[in-house]
Amino acid sequence: MTIYQFPVKKTGKPVATFMMASCVAVILFTSARCGATLLSMKETDLTITRQNGGLVTLRAELAQTDQEHAQGYMGRKKIPDGTGMLFVFERDQMLSFWMKNTPSPLSIAYIDSTGNIREIHNMEPFSLIPVRSAVSLRYALEVPLGWFTKVGIVEGDKISLVF
Repeated sequence: MTIYQFPVKKTGKPVATFMMASCVAVILFTSARCGATLLSMKETDLTITRQNGGLVTLRAELAQTDQEHAQGYMGRKKIPDGTGMLFVFERDQMLSFWMKNTPSPLSIAYIDSTGNIREIHNMEPFSLIPVRSAVSLRYALEVPLGWFTKVGIVEGDKISLVF
Protein backbone atom coordinates (compact mmCIF):
# COMPACT_ATOMS: atom_id res chain seq x y z
CA MET A 1 0.00 0.00 0.00
CA THR A 2 1.30 3.45 -0.94
CA ILE A 3 0.41 6.39 1.27
CA TYR A 4 0.39 9.79 -0.37
CA GLN A 5 1.86 12.69 1.63
CA PHE A 6 -0.11 15.90 1.06
CA PRO A 7 2.00 19.01 0.42
CA VAL A 8 2.19 21.53 3.25
CA LYS A 9 2.10 25.31 2.85
CA LYS A 10 4.78 27.41 4.54
CA THR A 11 2.14 28.26 7.16
CA GLY A 12 2.10 24.62 8.19
CA LYS A 13 -1.59 24.09 7.16
CA PRO A 14 -2.34 21.19 4.78
CA VAL A 15 -3.24 22.05 1.21
CA ALA A 16 -6.34 19.89 1.14
CA THR A 17 -9.05 21.99 -0.50
CA PHE A 18 -8.39 20.58 -3.96
CA MET A 19 -8.15 17.04 -2.62
CA MET A 20 -11.38 17.44 -0.64
CA ALA A 21 -13.20 18.77 -3.70
CA SER A 22 -11.82 15.88 -5.74
CA CYS A 23 -13.00 13.36 -3.17
CA VAL A 24 -16.49 14.88 -3.10
CA ALA A 25 -16.63 14.76 -6.92
CA VAL A 26 -15.60 11.09 -6.92
CA ILE A 27 -18.22 10.24 -4.28
CA LEU A 28 -20.96 12.04 -6.22
CA PHE A 29 -19.92 10.42 -9.50
CA THR A 30 -19.79 6.99 -7.88
CA SER A 31 -23.21 7.49 -6.25
CA ALA A 32 -24.72 8.47 -9.58
CA ARG A 33 -23.17 5.45 -11.32
CA CYS A 34 -24.52 3.12 -8.62
CA GLY A 35 -28.09 4.33 -9.16
CA ALA A 36 -28.32 6.48 -6.04
CA THR A 37 -30.62 9.48 -6.19
CA LEU A 38 -28.59 12.64 -5.78
CA LEU A 39 -31.62 14.91 -5.59
CA SER A 40 -34.46 14.34 -3.19
CA MET A 41 -37.58 15.11 -5.19
CA LYS A 42 -40.99 15.79 -3.75
CA GLU A 43 -43.40 12.85 -4.13
CA THR A 44 -47.15 12.77 -4.59
CA ASP A 45 -49.95 10.39 -5.50
CA LEU A 46 -51.41 10.98 -8.96
CA THR A 47 -54.88 9.79 -9.94
CA ILE A 48 -55.57 8.97 -13.58
CA THR A 49 -59.19 8.83 -14.71
CA ARG A 50 -59.77 6.48 -17.61
CA GLN A 51 -62.29 7.42 -20.27
CA ASN A 52 -64.56 4.64 -18.94
CA GLY A 53 -64.55 6.31 -15.49
CA GLY A 54 -62.12 3.86 -13.85
CA LEU A 55 -59.40 5.27 -11.60
CA VAL A 56 -55.72 4.35 -11.41
CA THR A 57 -53.35 5.77 -8.78
CA LEU A 58 -49.58 5.92 -8.95
CA ARG A 59 -46.85 7.34 -6.72
CA ALA A 60 -44.78 9.92 -8.60
CA GLU A 61 -41.64 11.88 -7.95
CA LEU A 62 -41.97 15.48 -9.12
CA ALA A 63 -39.16 16.81 -11.31
CA GLN A 64 -39.81 20.56 -11.17
CA THR A 65 -36.42 22.26 -11.51
CA ASP A 66 -33.98 22.24 -14.42
CA GLN A 67 -31.60 20.17 -12.28
CA GLU A 68 -34.31 17.62 -11.49
CA HIS A 69 -35.33 17.51 -15.18
CA ALA A 70 -31.72 16.81 -16.15
CA GLN A 71 -31.32 14.02 -13.57
CA GLY A 72 -34.63 12.24 -14.19
CA TYR A 73 -34.22 8.46 -13.95
CA MET A 74 -30.58 8.48 -15.05
CA GLY A 75 -28.65 5.67 -13.38
CA ARG A 76 -31.71 3.96 -11.90
CA LYS A 77 -31.74 0.25 -12.60
CA LYS A 78 -35.16 -0.54 -11.11
CA ILE A 79 -38.35 1.48 -11.22
CA PRO A 80 -41.19 -0.37 -9.45
CA ASP A 81 -44.62 -0.77 -11.07
CA GLY A 82 -47.06 1.80 -9.76
CA THR A 83 -44.40 4.51 -9.56
CA GLY A 84 -43.29 7.20 -11.97
CA MET A 85 -41.74 10.60 -12.41
CA LEU A 86 -43.79 13.64 -13.44
CA PHE A 87 -41.80 16.35 -15.20
CA VAL A 88 -43.43 19.72 -14.56
CA PHE A 89 -42.74 22.69 -16.85
CA GLU A 90 -43.69 26.33 -16.26
CA ARG A 91 -45.34 26.76 -19.66
CA ASP A 92 -46.48 24.71 -22.62
CA GLN A 93 -43.60 23.81 -24.92
CA MET A 94 -42.44 21.19 -27.37
CA LEU A 95 -41.09 18.40 -25.18
CA SER A 96 -38.19 16.10 -26.03
CA PHE A 97 -36.78 13.29 -23.89
CA TRP A 98 -33.98 10.77 -24.40
CA MET A 99 -32.61 7.87 -22.39
CA LYS A 100 -28.96 8.83 -21.96
CA ASN A 101 -27.52 6.95 -18.95
CA THR A 102 -30.93 5.45 -18.20
CA PRO A 103 -30.71 1.64 -17.90
CA SER A 104 -34.43 1.00 -17.27
CA PRO A 105 -36.83 0.82 -20.24
CA LEU A 106 -39.59 3.41 -19.85
CA SER A 107 -42.90 4.55 -21.27
CA ILE A 108 -43.64 8.28 -21.39
CA ALA A 109 -46.94 10.14 -21.56
CA TYR A 110 -47.02 13.72 -22.79
CA ILE A 111 -49.76 15.65 -21.00
CA ASP A 112 -51.39 19.03 -21.67
CA SER A 113 -51.96 21.80 -19.12
CA THR A 114 -55.44 20.46 -18.24
CA GLY A 115 -54.12 16.96 -17.47
CA ASN A 116 -55.22 15.23 -20.70
CA ILE A 117 -52.80 12.53 -21.88
CA ARG A 118 -52.11 13.50 -25.49
CA GLU A 119 -49.35 11.02 -26.45
CA ILE A 120 -47.78 7.81 -25.11
CA HIS A 121 -44.40 6.53 -26.32
CA ASN A 122 -42.01 3.71 -25.35
CA MET A 123 -38.31 4.44 -24.85
CA GLU A 124 -35.30 2.12 -25.03
CA PRO A 125 -32.54 2.11 -22.37
CA PHE A 126 -29.50 4.28 -23.16
CA SER A 127 -31.00 5.54 -26.46
CA LEU A 128 -29.83 8.97 -27.56
CA ILE A 129 -32.71 9.28 -30.03
CA PRO A 130 -35.04 12.05 -28.83
CA VAL A 131 -38.71 11.24 -28.28
CA ARG A 132 -40.45 14.49 -29.18
CA SER A 133 -44.00 15.64 -28.54
CA ALA A 134 -46.09 16.47 -31.60
CA VAL A 135 -47.48 19.65 -30.00
CA SER A 136 -46.60 22.01 -27.15
CA LEU A 137 -47.44 20.42 -23.80
CA ARG A 138 -46.89 21.09 -20.08
CA TYR A 139 -46.07 17.73 -18.44
CA ALA A 140 -44.37 14.40 -19.09
CA LEU A 141 -44.89 11.25 -17.01
CA GLU A 142 -42.30 8.46 -17.13
CA VAL A 143 -43.21 4.99 -15.86
CA PRO A 144 -41.77 1.47 -16.27
CA LEU A 145 -42.06 0.21 -19.85
CA GLY A 146 -45.56 -1.09 -20.59
CA TRP A 147 -47.17 0.13 -17.36
CA PHE A 148 -49.72 2.33 -19.16
CA THR A 149 -50.86 -0.64 -21.27
CA LYS A 150 -50.85 -2.98 -18.26
CA VAL A 151 -53.28 -0.78 -16.31
CA GLY A 152 -55.34 0.28 -19.32
CA ILE A 153 -54.20 3.91 -19.63
CA VAL A 154 -54.56 5.37 -23.13
CA GLU A 155 -54.36 8.72 -24.90
CA GLY A 156 -57.37 10.78 -23.86
CA ASP A 157 -57.32 9.68 -20.22
CA LYS A 158 -56.91 12.47 -17.66
CA ILE A 159 -54.47 12.97 -14.77
CA SER A 160 -55.48 14.96 -11.72
CA LEU A 161 -52.66 17.49 -11.34
CA VAL A 162 -53.13 18.56 -7.72
CA PHE A 163 -49.76 18.63 -5.98
